[in-house]
Amino acid sequence: MSKVIITCAVTGAIHTPSMSPYLPVTPEEIIEASVGAAEAGAAIIHLHARDPVTGKPDQSPEAFGRFLPQIKARTDAVLNLTSGGSPFMTIEERIQPSMRFAPEVASLNMGSINFALFPMLDRFKEFRHDWERQHLENSRDLIFRNTFKDIEYALAQCAANETRFEFECYDIGHLYNLAHFADRGLVKAPFFVQSVFGILGGIGTHPEDVAHMKRTADRLFGSDYRWSVLGAGRHQMTIASQSAAMGGNVRVGLEDSLWLGRGTLAESNAAQVRQVRKIIEALGREVASPAEARQILQLKGADRVRF
Repeated sequence: MSKVIITCAVTGAIHTPSMSPYLPVTPEEIIEASVGAAEAGAAIIHLHARDPVTGKPDQSPEAFGRFLPQIKARTDAVLNLTSGGSPFMTIEERIQPSMRFAPEVASLNMGSINFALFPMLDRFKEFRHDWERQHLENSRDLIFRNTFKDIEYALAQCAANETRFEFECYDIGHLYNLAHFADRGLVKAPFFVQSVFGILGGIGTHPEDVAHMKRTADRLFGSDYRWSVLGAGRHQMTIASQSAAMGGNVRVGLEDSLWLGRGTLAESNAAQVRQVRKIIEALGREVASPAEARQILQLKGADRVRF
């Protein structure tokens, strides 16, 4: 069992600013959250950008440019740029930051799904910005589009940059989609597979769901992949614990859950990293450094990005 890579997704595009005062929104907040998570033990920082006034997701390269150089200057963590952006964006919009900045890692969703956020309206009633309620309500009729054409486009646009991908798989079929692209030689091993559990529209959070994902990936990819998990909401630490016990890697962060425990908001991304690190080390495993993560995933190195 190799060392555990901790990824921290510091803000995302799912939660809205009214849900937590600790959600990073401004470039300065995203910088501090990223540095804090790295200092706590995250080897990879998964990044989204937001409008600094409203907190609305912003996938423009300019928005990413306001924090990427500063984070890189203050930490050696691997910086992973989302190409998921927001489910309401086209793939052409979503891939722009990775095309501009040529990161070591970019996320890539491996299939289309219903992507339902509207259940959060049962828990959150008051919103400071008009877009927040609409963002959640509109997900009743939302298909997060990631067609084969979309995925091919993203792969082609980043091919010359030697950017590797965090392949986000929300259901079993997404693993087969990845196998299809591997069979065609459009992606190369080792594949960094991020299994996503708990989004309404994707696979569930039962321990058997987690085990089924890993069994299927083992059968499809053998030793050619590195497995990681993220659990949405209250399932974050439970699923991370299962992955760590099974030899996998983990992802935490306020993109995936606003909570540190039942009824307790996480006051920082670093707090979640510290918590999952305790779990990993209690299981007798070690946390990977950024340098070790680069070696495990065979990344090109921070000196070859464009920021």
